Amino acid sequence: MHAGTPQAGTADTRKVALASFIGSTLEWYDFFIFGTAAALVFNTLFFPAADPTTGVIASFATFAVGFVARPIGGIVFGHYGDRLGRKAMLVLSLSMMGGVTFLIGLLPTYATLGVWAPVLLTALRFLQGFAVGGEWGGATLMVVEHAGPKRRGFYGSWPQMGIPAALLLSSGVMAAVTGLTSTEEFAAWGWRVPFLLSGVLLLVGIIIRRRLAESPSFQRLKQTGGREPLPIGTVLSRRKRLTALLIGSQAAENTSFYVFAVYSLAYLTTTLGVPRPVVLNALMVAAAACLVAQPLFGALSDRIGRKRVFAGGMVFIGLFIVPFFLLITSRDPVLITVAMVLGLVFGQATTQAVQPSLFAEQYEAAIRYSGVSVAYQFATVLWSGPTPILAAALWAWSGSWWPLAGYIVAAALVSVLCIRPLREAAGAALGAATAEAEESDGVALRGAVA
Repeated sequence: MHAGTPQAGTADTRKVALASFIGSTLEWYDFFIFGTAAALVFNTLFFPAADPTTGVIASFATFAVGFVARPIGGIVFGHYGDRLGRKAMLVLSLSMMGGVTFLIGLLPTYATLGVWAPVLLTALRFLQGFAVGGEWGGATLMVVEHAGPKRRGFYGSWPQMGIPAALLLSSGVMAAVTGLTSTEEFAAWGWRVPFLLSGVLLLVGIIIRRRLAESPSFQRLKQTGGREPLPIGTVLSRRKRLTALLIGSQAAENTSFYVFAVYSLAYLTTTLGVPRPVVLNALMVAAAACLVAQPLFGALSDRIGRKRVFAGGMVFIGLFIVPFFLLITSRDPVLITVAMVLGLVFGQATTQAVQPSLFAEQYEAAIRYSGVSVAYQFATVLWSGPTPILAAALWAWSGSWWPLAGYIVAAALVSVLCIRPLREAAGAALGAATAEAEESDGVALRGAVA
């Protein structure tokens, strides 16, 4: 830290980490509940004229619209997060997400509105994606910029713990609703309950986030006048190679997550005929295991380096995707659970836990919100959004999961190749690697370093 830079104590860091975890959980709950509903019921409620396979593809296409919107949200929120502060953008993104999700719970279906029902559903999904596009960068930076260099990986994993926690919460709520309603009741009104619950969660999240202090890095930017006039322009002109590598490094993690946690729901229930509660229970167990594992992998990255932990997860995904399908096609509840636990813990927790610290360490403070948001959100468009659609289409084309497994193996190879050139900055001051960034991109950068 430079002299005069505001410093955060351990107690403050823990408070910010806990608040970011809770806020992130609530926001990702809103995002995931749509994916669960898309896999289980949206194909019949909003696309009833299509045959079952086409209906699933159309439902996942609506799901993918949220990923198209996420980079736009990342650019907008990233710009104002670097200009106005991290905290204000976090409150705004959560408010938008909660309000939109609540409206989805009130949306009439195709039987009432006809073609306007899927149109409105798609529009609301777009707004969901826009909101979550600004969430990740702000939530992770609030923690990473508060944490000390020797614990940055550990504390940076806390907002990422919101991903499996939200998956656990959304799956748990959906499992409770499906267990308490008949198939007809669930289709008629039960699916709305998880969306309407978002209104209550929204109030909790806003109260928590409004009490947070602004990050030390942004406070220094304000003190020194080091803010960039157009942060996204600097990212795209002076950090394009670095940003491209970060986007590529997420190929395996993003594609496999939506195979493990989204597409497998439809595959198991629709194609294999596994009862819905069995699938949701397996997913909840896996999410709980991932939640516990993330801070452990974050702490491990503080000891052995970010790149080793991250790359290890990518290699595991490439090796495990075939055993994953062999396990779930058994239709055995225990083996399905084992497959999901192994996939989410060693394939997802390893990478998700390290992303906040690894990505933040690649950019200087003046463009950090924009940089990490663009890198993270553009990867979701390229890798995450198309995956459920591609998976359903490959199954319709081949009648087999082997083409999808080959796609995941190729994604793992891309990730490993893109991780190798990234800088390792575990244990260093947050801005200490900026000179390396200038050299690696071949450009001398201006701007404040915090």
